[in-house]
Amino acid sequence: MIFLLLCSCSSNNKNEGVVKENNTANKQVKHNDHKASSQNNNNNNNDDFNLDPLPTTYEELAKLPMGKHDDIDILGSEADKEILRIFGSLPHISDNPSKKELDLYYSDLLKNLQQNYEGPENIIRRLKFSLLGSPLSDNDRYQFKEHLNVEFIIDASGSMAQLIDGKSKMQAAKESIIKFVSKLPKDAKVGIRIYGHKGSGSDSDKILSCKSSEIVYSISNYDEGKFKSALNKFSPKGWTPIGLALAEAKKDLSIYDGKNNTNIVYLVSDGVDTCNDDPINKAKELYSSNISPIINVIGFDVDNEGQNQLKEIADATKGIYENVNDEGELQSELDKINDLANQWKTWKENGMKQLEINKINNNLDIFSYIAREESKAVKERTKIEHILYVLYQAKMFDKDSFDYLDKKDSEYHKWIQEEINKFNQELKALNENNYQEAIKQLEEKYNENTQ
Repeated sequence: MIFLLLCSCSSNNKNEGVVKENNTANKQVKHNDHKASSQNNNNNNNDDFNLDPLPTTYEELAKLPMGKHDDIDILGSEADKEILRIFGSLPHISDNPSKKELDLYYSDLLKNLQQNYEGPENIIRRLKFSLLGSPLSDNDRYQFKEHLNVEFIIDASGSMAQLIDGKSKMQAAKESIIKFVSKLPKDAKVGIRIYGHKGSGSDSDKILSCKSSEIVYSISNYDEGKFKSALNKFSPKGWTPIGLALAEAKKDLSIYDGKNNTNIVYLVSDGVDTCNDDPINKAKELYSSNISPIINVIGFDVDNEGQNQLKEIADATKGIYENVNDEGELQSELDKINDLANQWKTWKENGMKQLEINKINNNLDIFSYIAREESKAVKERTKIEHILYVLYQAKMFDKDSFDYLDKKDSEYHKWIQEEINKFNQELKALNENNYQEAIKQLEEKYNENTQ
């Protein structure tokens, strides 16, 4: 009996051990299965995101919004700390990232540093604008008519009170415009419309300010005393109703149809529309009306968001967008249209000489455009290269990831440079072809007049 009891106890202990081992093994299997499932889910989640592709055309590149850190300083003793502070929050990719994760990482980095690229459309519009007044222009909008009317739409929102070189942006704009109109021929007409000049920048005044737009100098011949008095009637105060101002400008010019009038509108703003009054469509409506205006846009010391919207307004109306940073640059931009009213007379008297001047000026504009775009590409590439190196040194990712990202960046900016090189050749050829065609037409015109 004692022998049987001992055997029974021994057998039970062994069975309990087997059960415990089996239970432990089962738990471990379940744990491993759960861990593997979790890892698979993580991997699936890591690849389950939308990746915006890099642009494949320069047109797509130019439409990308400027990055909020496009002007980050990568030099100086504190630069690397600032880089880690800003870009340290990007997705963590130190643990064997997939190709798609690396592509997303580069995309996020690029969005932060995106430069303000400009497609060739703007420089081509400049080439067309240089022929303003020429009977050889193939676009009736760009031919001089019996009358020339220029209307300025000026931002009078509170931000125009900001100082540049000790002078408010508003005062600089007023003085530049006075210098401009003082050079206009006596038979040219000018008008001034302002917007955002009522109320204040506070939320309580938004409705009032967003309804404020006024023509302070009706479209008429320049009268120095009345013109200066009109400019002194307002100061920068409120919000920015660009859409409203463009709609009202359409009313201002309604009696000056495009058949008998060359109408030019200059929108001057230092920021984005803050009144949600649909400035893009209002610009399109003005452009497509029977007024047939040429609409150009000047961004005066504008931030990234403002530049993006103002460029969109210019693009919607096939106009020129120019960003200026101070009074000198603003004056230089306005000087480009001071002699427009005399070009038809000059053309008739000395057409060949005017063609030569236009060709030279166009080549200078092309050179400046190419230099600007190349500078943006170099600036963007250099910053990304340095930031990637700083993040790699901080062990944000391994050497293989660094090499992949660095190669991707190099290939991307090589493509941008190749596109710029193509534009350089195409624009020069366009200018030469236009010049040769213009000479041919001019000679034919002179031959007809001498028969």
